[in-house]
Amino acid sequence: MDTVNWLKKRWLSVGIEEGDTLLLHSNIMRTLGVLRRNGYEPSVSAILESFIQSVGEQGTLLFPLFNFDFTSGIQFDIRTTKSHMGALTEEARDHPNAVRTGHPVYSFCVIGKHATKFEGLDNVSGYGADSPFAMLRELDGKIAVLDIAENGSMTFHHHVEEMMSVNYRYMKYFEGYYTDSNGMKTKKSYSIYVRDLERKVETNLEPIGARLWEESIYKGDIPNTETGLRIANANEVFDFVSNVVAEGNALGNLYKIGS
Repeated sequence: MDTVNWLKKRWLSVGIEEGDTLLLHSNIMRTLGVLRRNGYEPSVSAILESFIQSVGEQGTLLFPLFNFDFTSGIQFDIRTTKSHMGALTEEARDHPNAVRTGHPVYSFCVIGKHATKFEGLDNVSGYGADSPFAMLRELDGKIAVLDIAENGSMTFHHHVEEMMSVNYRYMKYFEGYYTDSNGMKTKKSYSIYVRDLERKVETNLEPIGARLWEESIYKGDIPNTETGLRIANANEVFDFVSNVVAEGNALGNLYKIGS
């Protein structure tokens, strides 16, 4: 069995299915080590291909290409600005069939059947109703996380917070130079639903992650065990987390107040 098929078997065993629309957050370091220990050549390209083959021709993969330089005044170029989210996301960004969404901080690349639905998307809000997070829900997609704890991966929770208009975050706009797919540079403004730092709000997602496991919304493996891949239906996550917020229990589940 070659590397791609060996990995594909692992991912399918956890619950990825052919035809899935899947948002994948990833840290591939342990996977590369597992490949080496099992006699396979470690390869980022093979890992990407294994996920592409796992969802199949009818499936779609979304990879976060988040890059926070725009918030510091550094210009964004949708053609060349690199992802800060790891080697697998950069491999995906360079894939010949990938399309990239337009938010300069929270952009995604999309490969597969539904890629054209995301092509040209230039959402103003990073997490809002016009974002790829909302589109993932519309497509009844799934979220997969490979070997990353909740705090370092589940940006989807901020989508829930924005849609629920939580009072411990607020909309902040960032303006800067933006180069589009045609090479045209203009000054543009985008928003992010940010933490209220004056109230010392700190993101703290591990408790909500534990609850998602308790409710069997998460399936698969916790980080640093077995495949390290956990999967959840995006709408199930949204419904559960929005109920936590609506019941007034976001504090202690999604955030904490720092000292």
